[in-house]
Amino acid sequence: MRILVCEDDPEQRVYLETLLRGWGDEVVTAGEGLEALRLLLEDRSIKVALIDSQMPGLDGPAVCREYRRRTTGAAAHLILFTVRLSAMSAVRGLDSGADDYVRKPVDPEELHARVRAGARTVDLRERLAAKVRELEAALAEVKRLQGLLPICGYCKKIRNDKDYWEQVEVYLGKATGARFSHGICPDCYEKVVEPQLRKQEGKVE
Repeated sequence: MRILVCEDDPEQRVYLETLLRGWGDEVVTAGEGLEALRLLLEDRSIKVALIDSQMPGLDGPAVCREYRRRTTGAAAHLILFTVRLSAMSAVRGLDSGADDYVRKPVDPEELHARVRAGARTVDLRERLAAKVRELEAALAEVKRLQGLLPICGYCKKIRNDKDYWEQVEVYLGKATGARFSHGICPDCYEKVVEPQLRKQEGKVE
């Protein structure tokens, strides 16, 4: 998993990077908020971001707020580091778009658990977004099928959206996933099949 660590303290940044790499994660680092925001916006493979709440310039909540403003759908899981977790700071951070908090000094086991929980959350978001896209595509196809379909007046083939002509059952099978069996309706049996059978019986006699 690819994780971003944004920490203005070089020693803390190296410590966190070492922890995460030890757990098998790929780590990218930033020393200040603007750099972290740029990395988050440019590198969509980042699943979890650990961001220091208090930094010079663009602080942690400001990074979260700006990132959420510029992204839609599935996005990275944002975890803020904070020295003092007061009710006011928690509300401010969560209102800015953060998903979770980790208290400083960092407890390795707690950090590991929260990072893994964040990764599961991102995975669920991505799967949900994929399902939504599938449903939107299916709905668009249904709407198209409810509209006007060009059909040949002679052979009854349907023209698809790529301007190719297909048999009705082939077209509908692709559009709906339905499987077709072939039979003969009573009218066609009376008008087509029976005359042919009688004609063949006459030849045999």
